[in-house]
Amino acid sequence: MTWKTGFYFLFYTSLCLMPTAAFAQEQPAANEAPQLSIEELIQAGGTIGFVILLLSIAMIALVVEHALTIRRKVLMPPGLAEAVHQNLTAGQLEPAKVACREEPSFLASLLLAGLNEVGLGYAVIEKSMEDASQQQAARLYRKIEYLSLISSIAPMLGLLGTVWGMIQAFLEFTVQENPLPSELAPGIYRALVTTLLGLGVAVPALACFAIFRNRIDELVAETSLMAEHVFSSWRRSQVKQRQSAAAPTRSASAADEV
Repeated sequence: MTWKTGFYFLFYTSLCLMPTAAFAQEQPAANEAPQLSIEELIQAGGTIGFVILLLSIAMIALVVEHALTIRRKVLMPPGLAEAVHQNLTAGQLEPAKVACREEPSFLASLLLAGLNEVGLGYAVIEKSMEDASQQQAARLYRKIEYLSLISSIAPMLGLLGTVWGMIQAFLEFTVQENPLPSELAPGIYRALVTTLLGLGVAVPALACFAIFRNRIDELVAETSLMAEHVFSSWRRSQVKQRQSAAAPTRSASAADEV
């Protein structure tokens, strides 16, 4: 594990546990309230609390994976665009394709899609790269969609645990007509714990989802622009060749008219 991986792990773990840690802080001595630890909160959450804990572990794993894979160096390997540009300018298509296959990435997919259409005109190349960009972007969005799913499921599980706990608390009325508040408090406490745990997972998951979504938008636009720049010199050379080929024809037509 690199230092960056450890940093992301600690950062998002602290985000996940921040609400429960704040709730479990030591109360003032004057209140004499019972002190709660994170372990006690998870135990109070019961089965639903354990499921939420598993979701938090999955969230941390996803965040670390996305932080390592959704990066500029991974999606746009350094030197790939320059290598393809040089080979394309020299008219060497196969070495350019080999360079793309050796470094599979977002940029490589776009460039390879364009290289496969060389000879059919730049309009076809541009359309092919656009289609490849949409396909690869959709794949990245599907990756981070699990964070959005966790941010939706976690609070719903917390609400489920709360409702179940409230039901159990008010079952005291079936045992005795007027139960004391102190007899209802433990059940209500256990009910609210699951809501706290659910929100403690949902908030950082939703925040991370928004961060990665914005990062994908930025990198997709940057990669598409870079792919177009790779073909810019080749496009200009093709235009010059067509103009040069058309020049003798125009000269011959003018001579015939004279």
